[in-house]
Amino acid sequence: MMTGHQSWLFSAKPVILGRAAVVGPEEGKGPLAADFDEIYESLTLEQKSWEQAERKLMEEAAKLAIKKAGITKEQVNFYVGGDLMNQIISTTFAARTFGVPYLGVFGACSTAMESLAVASLIVQTGGGKYVLCGTCSHNCTAEKQFRYPTEYGSQKPPTAQYTVTGAGASIVAAAGDGPVVTRATIGRIVDMGIKDPYNMGAAMAPAAADTIAAHFRDFRLEPGYYDMIVTGDLASVGHELVKDLLKEKEVPYAQTDFTDCGLMIYDRKKQQVQAGGSGCGCSASVTYGHLLNRLEKGEVKRILVVATGALLSQISAQQGETIPCIAHAVAIERKEAAGI
Repeated sequence: MMTGHQSWLFSAKPVILGRAAVVGPEEGKGPLAADFDEIYESLTLEQKSWEQAERKLMEEAAKLAIKKAGITKEQVNFYVGGDLMNQIISTTFAARTFGVPYLGVFGACSTAMESLAVASLIVQTGGGKYVLCGTCSHNCTAEKQFRYPTEYGSQKPPTAQYTVTGAGASIVAAAGDGPVVTRATIGRIVDMGIKDPYNMGAAMAPAAADTIAAHFRDFRLEPGYYDMIVTGDLASVGHELVKDLLKEKEVPYAQTDFTDCGLMIYDRKKQQVQAGGSGCGCSASVTYGHLLNRLEKGEVKRILVVATGALLSQISAQQGETIPCIAHAVAIERKEAAGI
């Protein structure tokens, strides 16, 4: 199961039995709107605070994933998840609602694939039959915590990204119908000395390149093995940087559709999202919505999703610390492509 230095091969082929993506109003105006299970017209989601609204996103995505998997919450063995908020309160409070055994994880915006990798490992080793995983973010909660409250109306540079209001969740199972998780590469911390919280793409790009290079090295994959390689939320600045870095590392990505969730979720010509999307809900909603829809339709057979995370906090930023970053990669394939 352990492959190379930092990767897992899932020989049991854990199945994504059910999955759901729930988003807010801006995401519903973007090009991927048809791929989301539910679109809320208001950022408040009829809640009293932004944080409660974010929690509701997570709860609704999880409920839908469980329903689409054809099981009940009582059958869920474990819930693996996290988010951007201090003490990962959105996911923790959602876990309180569901009342299932809970493992909280934190990888900032990389949590979408971190939680899927851990859930798949639990199923692979026989530690659980049904594992719920997922993550969420809200534009107003993230801006308030890491930069300035949205109501403040501060101007942002072109390198800034727009935090996605959305959540994605899935049920990983030992058997059943659906795409399978075949591989995962766990990233390491990469810190290139960037301190600007308005330039997350540049900060995270080196971590994405490091993990992608490790994935191809550990599994000795041929060029073009994946139909798509999709990074999490590097957006326009980080996406160009990671391509340059991969060329330097001689990673064979040129024969693959190489894109980024932060570039896909919004129409940057019509929506004021600066460099593109970010946040835990970015790669989660795009993966559990658009990407897996394409996989199930047979438009693509193999996808590598590389979710990226900037591991800063309010305190570290105020103390002038640089931004440590990480990326986790998970391969998802149609069963016939995986030899099933």
